[in-house]
Amino acid sequence: MRTLITTATAIAVLWSACGIGVAAAAPPEPTEQRAKCAVATTATTTDAPAGHRLLGLEAAHRFSTGAGVKVAVIDTGVDPHPRLPRVIAGGDFVSDGDGLSDCDAHGTLVAGVIAGRPSAADDFVGVAPDATIISIRQSSGAFSAKRPDRGAAVVGAGYGPIETLAAAVDRAVELGAQVVNISEVACTAPGDTSGDRVLTAALTRARTKDVVVVVAAGNLTDTTACREQNPAGAASSATARAQVRTSVTPARLSPLVLAVGAVEPTGTPAPFSLRGPWVGVAAPGTDVVSVAPGPGGARLVDGLRTAEGTAPLAGTSYAAPYVSGLAALIRSRHPRASATEVVAQIVRTAHGGGHDAAVGSGVIDPVAAVATPPIPVADPVVATPRRFAPPTPVPNTDSGLSLVVGGVALSAACLAGLWLVKRRRPS
Repeated sequence: MRTLITTATAIAVLWSACGIGVAAAAPPEPTEQRAKCAVATTATTTDAPAGHRLLGLEAAHRFSTGAGVKVAVIDTGVDPHPRLPRVIAGGDFVSDGDGLSDCDAHGTLVAGVIAGRPSAADDFVGVAPDATIISIRQSSGAFSAKRPDRGAAVVGAGYGPIETLAAAVDRAVELGAQVVNISEVACTAPGDTSGDRVLTAALTRARTKDVVVVVAAGNLTDTTACREQNPAGAASSATARAQVRTSVTPARLSPLVLAVGAVEPTGTPAPFSLRGPWVGVAAPGTDVVSVAPGPGGARLVDGLRTAEGTAPLAGTSYAAPYVSGLAALIRSRHPRASATEVVAQIVRTAHGGGHDAAVGSGVIDPVAAVATPPIPVADPVVATPRRFAPPTPVPNTDSGLSLVVGGVALSAACLAGLWLVKRRRPS
């Protein structure tokens, strides 16, 4: 699998160099569905979720509703839903779909928190109800590779190689996303850098394209590698990272990403939320309500059926979309603010933290973050954002031989890339 994934990444680079854009989304190897699709359970109340009330979203919507902003949801796909009317098919790295199929329900729930439209039948509404969702299916607990490589790190539970997460980030940027939400993690032992090179490169490209990337901090669970909690804090960032017991990707790649921890309706840290020196802010992650289709039709839901019964919706997976929705609100109201300034605004206006390993700078405050203009700040990752950089001048050579050789080489690479795509297309 590792060789095939590396080939797929190389193809995407060639495709971009040839001016064709990012290669079409597809799994880098044959996959198959091995489990039944998840079923969401109907919500027992029509009231606004507790998290909405904690954040004062109704007041924030007087300033912005996210109109004109595209938010990419890299997840398990998004099922069609009448309260998600603005969804773009972004591609499928799990199977042969287009991104608008969600066997796990997870991606649809995340999209609902971000951009669910209001209804006269209840008080639920997404954080940025007028934003557009780009759905990219990159993982699924119901699918696996036909010939699985047990040593490869994956995000989520099931199929989701880190290398295709990088490809999904590139695709989101190519499709015009201004905000990217990743509610998936891979937990590994400290020092394990599996997939770092390709994912870091993709996240850096996203930053140079002025894209905000928001990710979940991860959940403690005995059934995965995310089973050991990290220390509450340390005297310095270096010491905190040295004391880490569970490494979380992509959260630990901050400041390329804004990692989000989960809190309860009271604002206190949720016990399942993985701590870490990379956590930037926190948002509601329990008593979650969202939208999802099902046997009873399109409806509000607040749980998923499991073998043990009904599990209420909870996790940093749902805290992250609160922050992605907030980023969309800011980008809609303050379109000239850079990605770095949007992130800084979210962190600066949060409260109740102070670089805490559980909640970072604290719980987000949508009203404060949207109502006041972001403060100009320098990007700690990209000193000079590419969007302001002048075109690179063409070298002036006497013979022009270097241009000819370069053009021939690129043309050959393009042809080779197209031939390789044809040969490596998964069955």
